[in-house]
Amino acid sequence: MSEAAGEIRDRLGAWCGWVLVGLAGLTPLLAWLSPISFAPVVGLAGLLCLPALRIGPQERPLAIVLLVASAWASLSTLWSPHRPALEDSVALKLFLQIPLYWAAWCGARRADPALRRLALKVLAWGLAAYGVVLLIEAFTGGALYLGLRQAIGDPIRPDLGRKNIAQGSFVLALLWPVAAAAGARAGAPKALAIPMALGTAILASRFLSDAPTIAVGLAILAGALAWIWPRSAPPAMGLATAAGIILMPLVFLLMAGLGLRVSLPLSWAERMSYWMYATAQIGAHPWRGWGLDASRAFSPHIQLHPHNGPLQLWLELGLLGAVLAGLIWIFAFRRLARDERGLLAAATVGSAAVYVFFGLISFGVWQEWWLALGALVAVTGALGDAEDTSRRS
Repeated sequence: MSEAAGEIRDRLGAWCGWVLVGLAGLTPLLAWLSPISFAPVVGLAGLLCLPALRIGPQERPLAIVLLVASAWASLSTLWSPHRPALEDSVALKLFLQIPLYWAAWCGARRADPALRRLALKVLAWGLAAYGVVLLIEAFTGGALYLGLRQAIGDPIRPDLGRKNIAQGSFVLALLWPVAAAAGARAGAPKALAIPMALGTAILASRFLSDAPTIAVGLAILAGALAWIWPRSAPPAMGLATAAGIILMPLVFLLMAGLGLRVSLPLSWAERMSYWMYATAQIGAHPWRGWGLDASRAFSPHIQLHPHNGPLQLWLELGLLGAVLAGLIWIFAFRRLARDERGLLAAATVGSAAVYVFFGLISFGVWQEWWLALGALVAVTGALGDAEDTSRRS
């Protein structure tokens, strides 16, 4: 490599490194104050890292499936009953998100080593501090958040404030395993995982949000399986996720056919109503689906989306969409298989399992901030992988 080429390469590494240090520093603040802002912030990081964008031979199958899935989703807008304005077009957002998030991931792999370690330490310490904030919020009824809103002249009702704070616990429930493990590879204390996990679980429990509390245990379980069987567990989880996506409508068809009725709390009963209605509508167009974002056209039977990712994919994109989504997860989990045990790979599997879990019961497939958080998991994992590689070499 010529001296000039090496200088350009070093500049690119430093540029990407500083971009990701900034992203790491903003992550705890966004989680606490504005989770929906993850979409523009992670997108901006990807835009700034575009010069680092590469698609290598190992990544090519995943890239192809993502592009085919995006093309099919865009094509399905032709028959979707939902007609959004251009600025609300999911197809347009996917067209932008895929290359930008991929670029952010490439930027993490390309980042200067010293700045890479700094980014991981900033993220780990920042999320640990956020975990402490959630613990304080849990025992004070959200006093810090409510006080801040009051101080900036934008007061909010306590119940709405607690709802906003609880949304942040979903963010930490997703990020804490990979952030703690990657931070440890960069030299941060492993004990930082403790306030992250405790803050998530206790805040969610006290604010009556079951899913993040369950997710903490799920991340530990999935990570333990990947630690014990590093070569076989991640691919098996990918296959299980794909099978769950493809077979999901059958589960609810069987429940309806058998006449099963379960007494559930109100929020879960509403979800069950959405799921049963979505399953019935899938039967009308099982092959091509109703079209991208068509879930919004089924109000009041479904509010915004079915709160079940596999059913939403079936409902909107049909069998092909479900198969493509399954392939994406197969490729994603397969990348986490290792010949030897590694804490980082196991922790990344834990975060991936949480993403699948929340997609099953909580968030819509196309929610921009949630897709951005999925990209942030991949970016953090890539930073940690690069640190692992440099230590072994």
